[in-house]
This record gives sequence, structure tokens and C-alpha cells, in this order.
Amino acid sequence: MKDKTNILELFACAKNRETYLKVCAPMVRYSKVQFRNLVKMYDVDLTFTPMILANSFCQNSKARSNEFVTTFDDTPLIVQFAANNVNDFVDASKLVYQYADGVDLNCGCPQRWAIKDGYGSSLLSKPEIIHDLVRCVKNSLPHDFTVSVKIRIMSELKKTITMCQQMEKCGVDFLTVHGRTPTQKNSEPIHVESMKTVLSTLSIPIIANGGVKTLDEAEQLYEVLKCDGVMSASGILSNPAMFSGETITPMSCIMAWMNLKNISGDRISFQCYHHHLVFMLEKLLSKKQKQVFNYLSTFKDVDDYILTHILDSDIIENKHAIGNFISCDFDESITSKHGKKCRGCGMSVCYCSCINNYDYESRDGNFFSSYVNTNDDVDYMDSNIFEEKIL
Repeated sequence: MKDKTNILELFACAKNRETYLKVCAPMVRYSKVQFRNLVKMYDVDLTFTPMILANSFCQNSKARSNEFVTTFDDTPLIVQFAANNVNDFVDASKLVYQYADGVDLNCGCPQRWAIKDGYGSSLLSKPEIIHDLVRCVKNSLPHDFTVSVKIRIMSELKKTITMCQQMEKCGVDFLTVHGRTPTQKNSEPIHVESMKTVLSTLSIPIIANGGVKTLDEAEQLYEVLKCDGVMSASGILSNPAMFSGETITPMSCIMAWMNLKNISGDRISFQCYHHHLVFMLEKLLSKKQKQVFNYLSTFKDVDDYILTHILDSDIIENKHAIGNFISCDFDESITSKHGKKCRGCGMSVCYCSCINNYDYESRDGNFFSSYVNTNDDVDYMDSNIFEEKIL
């Protein structure tokens, strides 16, 4: 079994130092183990996996191998699930228990497919389901394995407060509060005063999320809210060294990412490697350079371009260890039970052979010729947040 971190002790230590935890958000397709390792080199205290559909994770071995890869030193780590029933959430939590420090229930995703299937922010109108999910996992696993929930605030603040207080009573260990409503655009400012009111009514640790793209912004939000953690999504995606105080991605970070790719071998896809670099290099490349770099389609082409056009000649290659990968052994008594009820392509997101529009990993490098505008929607990354245009 891999080493474990007690997440509540992590919060307590930060509070004793009169500071906060620096948190990397759960970003679909982007919070993979290599990126989690990278941001921890630059002062991140706590990481999450991408949001994983609990039912697919329980049902399908390909879902498990694609969505959850970890190493022996990949801690502290929270696995975030999208779930809408107790059986899926409890069994998915049991499957990852020995490889993580806690699980998180996504109750904030505003994507249409998630709401259609009863996931994400749709659960905010069904607090009784959230309470059942939290209680059942807390009763099924040791208490030092945290169960948390990520929410968005609701338009009626009183409902948000009541829901959070009820979650606290039913045993949730901490909350992440995104400061916008599910219907708000992410270009809109977060509701700081509403967040402050919510936090004042709770005694459990709270992570604040929304619009944080620099260390200064994280510090300012902490000073106003006195929260226990500050989470970043698009900011840390564009600059993995954000929480260390860097204003743009440093050359050392780019080199570290290249080294992590080399160490990972076939455990990292080209799309993952290249897409991260497109974000990281956004402020470092000219328009003409982006028109070339964003269309590169092989590991070698990307590395050659970086070494020729981007990295300073005096950058020394540092060896960054990622730790030994774990061959996860999932409980067959759980997976076989769920394998009998696979819905196939009838699901909004699936891992079956007939996958089509959601088959991100099979697309070529041209898929990422686009770029992210300003969104925090990278929490729940979908292709519709990219503006299709040649840079």
C-alpha cells in the first residue's frame, strides 16, 4: 500500500501556521498524475484527480486504466467522482481507497451532459441525495479517509448555507466552494461576500475556488475570506508554477514537464503532453510561433521545437523523479457486480467501443489548434470551451 496523507491534519498544520493550502483543481483530462507531480514542485499542497464518472469507473476496466493512474509518492491526493446514487459512489470510493487519501463528490459541474444525467450542479437541488452519498461513504471506510464535496453557490444564498450546514452535520470533512452560480459565465466575478457569509456559518475546512490566476489573487482571496485553502484551475493550467509566485511559466517548469514525459513512457498520451504545453506557452510564444507549435503532432516534433525555439541555452536539464507507478489492483467482487449493468453508448459519456464525439484521446494534434479563452470551465473541460481559430 502506498504512503497516505491525513488531509485534515494537513489543514490543521496550515491553520497553525496562519496560512492556507494551495490547491490544484480537478480538471477533466488535465489533472493526471504527471501534472499533479509537476505542480507539487511549485508549492502546491493538495491535488485532485480529474472528475471521474463513478458508474463508468466501477463498470469498465478501460475507464479505470484511462482515468486513474498513480504512483507510490502521489500524495496528498483526492479522487473526485461524479455520482448520482449511493451504490456507484460507495463502490468507486472503495476501489480507490488504498491508492488515495480521500474522495470528493462533484456537485458543481455546469455542463449540460452532467445536468442531463443528474450529476454535478443538478445535485444542488437534491440535497438529500448529497447527504446520503456522503453518509454512506463515511460509514463504509475509515474515518481518516476524507469525504468532501465541491459545490457552486446557489442564487438563493440561504439555501446554500442550509445545504452546507446539513452536509457538515452528516459528516463531510471539508468543502470546496466555487464563488459563482451554475448559470453564471466564468467571465463574471465571483460572489466574494456570499462566500464569506457561507464560510462564517461552518466550522469544517473550506477551500475557496473561482477566478484565481496568480499568487497575489490567491493571497487577496485568503485575506478576505480567511479560508482554509485556495484552489486554482485555469490559472495553474497556464502557469503550473503560479503558487510559487511566478507570473508566467518559467523555463525550469517546461524542462520539468519534458522530463516527466520521458520518465512516464507510454503512461502519458501525446495529447496530454502537447495540450499542457499549449497552455504553458501561451504567454511565451508569438502568434506566428503558435501557428506552428499548436499543429505539431508527435513527441519528437514538440521536443525539437522547444529545444530549438524556447528553452534558454543555459537551462540545465534536471532529473525529476515521479516515483514508481502502481499497477492498481481493483476489487473484482465490486467491478464484476457493476460490469453487468453497463449502459453502453446510451450514456452521455462512455468508454465503450462505439465512443465517438467524446473520444478525445484518438484525435490528432489539430484538435488543440484552438486555445482557452478565460474560463475556469477547465474544471469540467469540454471541447465547447475552445475557440476554433488559427492563432
